[in-house]
Amino acid sequence: TMEFRVCVLLGALLLVNCSLQQTPSRKKLVKKDTTKDAAMEGLQKQINDIVQELNLLKEQQALQTVCLKGIKTHGKCFLAEPVKKRYHTASEDCNALGGVLGTPTSSDENDQLRDYIRQRLGPNEQIWLGVNDMVTEGTWMDQTGVSIGYKNWDTSNSRSPQPDGGQSQNCVVLSVASRGKWFDENCREEKPSVCQFNIV
Repeated sequence: TMEFRVCVLLGALLLVNCSLQQTPSRKKLVKKDTTKDAAMEGLQKQINDIVQELNLLKEQQALQTVCLKGIKTHGKCFLAEPVKKRYHTASEDCNALGGVLGTPTSSDENDQLRDYIRQRLGPNEQIWLGVNDMVTEGTWMDQTGVSIGYKNWDTSNSRSPQPDGGQSQNCVVLSVASRGKWFDENCREEKPSVCQFNIV
């Protein structure tokens, strides 16, 4: 197992350290030190590689656990957060789990997210999406600061097509009641959210 390999390598590292410390003369010490350094570096590299591999496995295991509770779609996993929060709080809490707020990039993905929210949170719920125009009014970006290609604004009301909130509404919600359409909203409102994780 991974733990066994780490133990064996640590044991070897200690043995090399102890055996090479027993040097009778100054002349031999220089030579043995060089050998010792090379051996130590080699073992240290192997340990670093194993630690990195172990961390990756932990990350994948955590992701699988998350995805078992949520839904998988298009190389992503969505997990609902029913607690109502302001946009920034929802975003920070999601980031702390290793994800970002859900950001559909196609109508199919948007429909799947809408259906998941209807089933998980109810038919009248709105959730925060990872989309905002805080930097430049009218330029809607995802949480990495990239302009979004897919949009699903509600334009059914010809008097007030979305987005209609100007500088007072810089964050985006997906509305289940409006068949998954998007609305701009004040970021200080408290809404449920969905955290999105990329599946490697």
